[in-house]
Amino acid sequence: MRAGPILAQTGSALGLLLAVVLFNFILLHAAPGDVAEAIAGATGGATKESLDEIRHIYGLDQSLPRQFLIYVGNLLHGDLGTSAYFNAPVAGLILERLFPTILLVGAALTAAVVAGTMLGVLAAQRPTGVLSQFVSILSLLGYSAPVFWTGIVLILVFASWIPLFPAQGMIDPRTSVGILPQTLDILRHLVLPTFTLASVYLAQYSRLSRTSMLEALGADYVRTARAKGLSEGVVVYKHALRNAILPIVTVAGVQVSHLLAGAVLVETVFGWPGMGRLAYESILRRDAPLMLGILFCTAILVIVVNTMTDLLYHVIDPRIRRR
Repeated sequence: MRAGPILAQTGSALGLLLAVVLFNFILLHAAPGDVAEAIAGATGGATKESLDEIRHIYGLDQSLPRQFLIYVGNLLHGDLGTSAYFNAPVAGLILERLFPTILLVGAALTAAVVAGTMLGVLAAQRPTGVLSQFVSILSLLGYSAPVFWTGIVLILVFASWIPLFPAQGMIDPRTSVGILPQTLDILRHLVLPTFTLASVYLAQYSRLSRTSMLEALGADYVRTARAKGLSEGVVVYKHALRNAILPIVTVAGVQVSHLLAGAVLVETVFGWPGMGRLAYESILRRDAPLMLGILFCTAILVIVVNTMTDLLYHVIDPRIRRR
């Protein structure tokens, strides 16, 4: 791959990140309410002197452009600020919650893409069959069911009535010390949140892959491949699927932001110790430095994934490489 596309994507990503930082900063500071009063309320003292001191400590007595320049300068030095509620560095709080969120979102995205694509491919081979009708019904159910409702139903069924999986947390503190026991326990805790978060997108990918495969299977190159005597498996999975997978890759890259947004609800329902739950807590406590830090790290994750998706086109589609 040439360096040109990589440099272009990197420059675009940096410009987009700066725009996101500016938008988030203005949006949070334009929200109603006083951050200083929220902090003072948490500590139990809301006198005028204490409010003025809090505003001075957190730089809230500066003008908004000055606050933004200070914030950007701190970002360039790797300083995301100090949490107003936890009284701890924001970077440290986010790093503690980053891996659980990446694990949950990655597992949900992988499960939705792989399972949804395979269901769509199988359904496209028999458009009027039972499996094709099942994919259509699954899509309708997936779109109509909110993730928090799905999570509650799964907890009732598979954690209460049929206690197969744990309902809360990421790991049981009673688990034996060791890599294997703790890994297996994390995977058990991961099942229900992953299925909850993946349910909506599984339906979408199955429907999308079915439509893309139907279009690909009707193309001239597929008829030529069949005329050459190639097996149906080679025609479907080597020729048709490679061309039909581009829309799926596009949607998967775009929907990372949706998955991170859905993780806020899923992590809250299941008590999963990730950034989504931390974001929910920061919103309730109006912890502006922590909210800005979470939004900044989330924007980096989304931009990195979208940039990787754009570069992946050059690997999947030879026509883009030639251009």
